[in-house]
Amino acid sequence: MTTAGRRDPIWMWDVYFAVGLAGVLVFVMVAKAPPAERIAAMAALVALGAWHVLYGRPMAIVTGDRRRGNIFIVGLLVLFFTAVGFVQMSTYALFIVCPMVFMSTSFAMAAPIVGALNIIPPFLGAWRSGAMGEIHGLLPASFLGLAFSILIGFYINRITDESDERAALITELERSRAEVARLSHEAGVSAERTRLAGEIHDTLAQGFTSIVTLVQAAESAVDRDSGQVRRNLDLAARTARENLAEARALVAALAPTALADGTLADALRRQVDRLAETGVRAAFQVDGAGEIPTGVEVLLLRAAQEAIANVRKHARADSVTVHLGHTDEGVTLRISDNGVGFDPGAATDGYGLRGMRARAAQFSAVAEVVSAPGAGTTVTLAVPR
Repeated sequence: MTTAGRRDPIWMWDVYFAVGLAGVLVFVMVAKAPPAERIAAMAALVALGAWHVLYGRPMAIVTGDRRRGNIFIVGLLVLFFTAVGFVQMSTYALFIVCPMVFMSTSFAMAAPIVGALNIIPPFLGAWRSGAMGEIHGLLPASFLGLAFSILIGFYINRITDESDERAALITELERSRAEVARLSHEAGVSAERTRLAGEIHDTLAQGFTSIVTLVQAAESAVDRDSGQVRRNLDLAARTARENLAEARALVAALAPTALADGTLADALRRQVDRLAETGVRAAFQVDGAGEIPTGVEVLLLRAAQEAIANVRKHARADSVTVHLGHTDEGVTLRISDNGVGFDPGAATDGYGLRGMRARAAQFSAVAEVVSAPGAGTTVTLAVPR
């Protein structure tokens, strides 16, 4: 028996025990018996109460320890029969003793003990009074008390079992709750790592790639066109500053800096203009207008950054079109180039397109890549309203 299972209803038993013991003491006090015997019986009953309060309740009943429960029952029997031996009226203590027996041990062990408690006192009383021939008149009441005690014991046993089951369920629930909390924490950590990986790839990694590309372009033109070198280095410096701002925003968990001072269309136009500064014919188109949630704006901006970075690194394109369209169904972003293309079904170690699809799934959006070797590439991201 668990401690938690025993504690809930025990205060009601404490009230019952106190009232019952006080009543028995009153009956013994007014019983027709010599004063010395009444005092002895009352002393035994008071000792029985103290035995319960100091040992039985805290050490056996509350904890459910069967070994201590058996010790408690032995002391209980000694004190009860001592009181009955002095004053027969002490048998009224059965109303508090029998429940204590059932609460201290198993039903199978308690039932015969309670039977003895109900049957033996009449024989003791008849033997002390020398009226053994009249014992048959006392037995019906004893058997009635026994039946009542067994019924009470059965009820106590059922309540105890239910308390045990409830305590076990509470323990299991607490264990399950702790496990759910642990798994939720691990899932949250994993999701946050994935999010940060996407953020770093879509911002810092792309920015560094652009800087490397621009510096390499400047190196290749250093002996031929000093103006182009200055333009490339100036663009690399601006990209580095924006990358630094993105890193600070990422640390502070803020929205992308490109969206801080304007709309999504403004941010996309700046991306296209920057691409055009590298010599690519880049055009930006907007159809319609509408409010776009911040999370969706971040999704579309990151997708555009990823697609434009791929154009710079892989496509070898000389023409790129970025189109942002608003409709009643949602918003669509399309980036098309006339580069070398690739096979979208081929295995790749890159994170970009895979990360783009993962981001899109968070908003129930559809990310589609249409390409073929030598046929250019079109990346489309459709976000429903």
